[in-house]
Amino acid sequence: MGRFIEVDTKTFIRFWLVVAAMAVIVLLLGQALTGLLIVGAALFLALAIWPLVKKVDKALNKKKSRLGLSAGLVVGGVVLALVFAVIVIAPALITETSRVVSTAPEQIQKTISSWDGLNDFGKMFGIDDARAQIINMIKQFSANLLPSIPQTLFASIGAVGSALASLILVVVLTILFLTQGPALLNSFWKKMDDKNSKKTALAQRITSKLANVVAKYVTGQVLVAVLDGIVAGLAVFILSLIFGFSSGLALPMGMIAMIFYLIPMFGPIITAILVSLILFFSAPFAALSFLVFYIVYEQIENNVIAPKIQGNSLSLPPLIILCSIVIGMYMFGLVGAIISIPIAGCIKVLVDEYPNIRTLRNSA
Repeated sequence: MGRFIEVDTKTFIRFWLVVAAMAVIVLLLGQALTGLLIVGAALFLALAIWPLVKKVDKALNKKKSRLGLSAGLVVGGVVLALVFAVIVIAPALITETSRVVSTAPEQIQKTISSWDGLNDFGKMFGIDDARAQIINMIKQFSANLLPSIPQTLFASIGAVGSALASLILVVVLTILFLTQGPALLNSFWKKMDDKNSKKTALAQRITSKLANVVAKYVTGQVLVAVLDGIVAGLAVFILSLIFGFSSGLALPMGMIAMIFYLIPMFGPIITAILVSLILFFSAPFAALSFLVFYIVYEQIENNVIAPKIQGNSLSLPPLIILCSIVIGMYMFGLVGAIISIPIAGCIKVLVDEYPNIRTLRNSA
């Protein structure tokens, strides 16, 4: 038997007002998602480079702080490093990609044409002339791919412009976070301290730990990434001397290795595949040699070098790290994969501090 619940008009109106307010908030957050991501990226970058900014500030003038100048120099250095990476990597990638696109179909056709057993293999599945059909498919694919490349490049100009605008906003906001953030935070702590000094002290400690997690992780990851890029570049350079291809690929391949290493777990895999593919069309044995060397080096780096440099500061189990990367990647793509581990580290700090938060709340 059903039960009848009587609700007064005010409660009914309040309920639907709350539902409507939540719907409006979700809609507004969806509309402002890009802006929130830009602000979040700027805050993350500011926390990551804050220790370096303080060191530069002390080096410039030990008596008087010039935070604005120090922040500008550090952020400018980061931007210049990114620009340099693009300038180095882009021409090599464009050249090698165009060469691969133009020569790969012909090389594949030659390889297939010399494989007499392909037709016999196709007959096992009821295909009479497998070799001719595959060659015809490659010709059609090549004919359709080449004309579409200029259209794809033209369509990507708008995306590049939007990315540049977002990058400029991130740079400006990062400098503002570095210069004005500490003063605003100190003012906030002073106002909170007048109300409850114990809560303020706990909040300051937790905030300091969260910032420390981000800074330590990013610093360690960047140092290992630079080392990874140097090793990969030297490996490509040595292979170029042995197998006779252009040594000009060494620097771009090293930069690729350094950048992709910033992607946790999956970055080295992408580097191994991408660099090996680029080298394959110049010297197949060089590509195989690089792949074997890089796999061995990654084992040494992951088990010996990286733990010593990073110090395992987050103390997160591999399962949590992998889950964090997967969730971050599906939520925010590449950026989510990069920031997922420090976010997981921050959540761990909050979990560790929860008993203190609960004790302080119960004693209030």
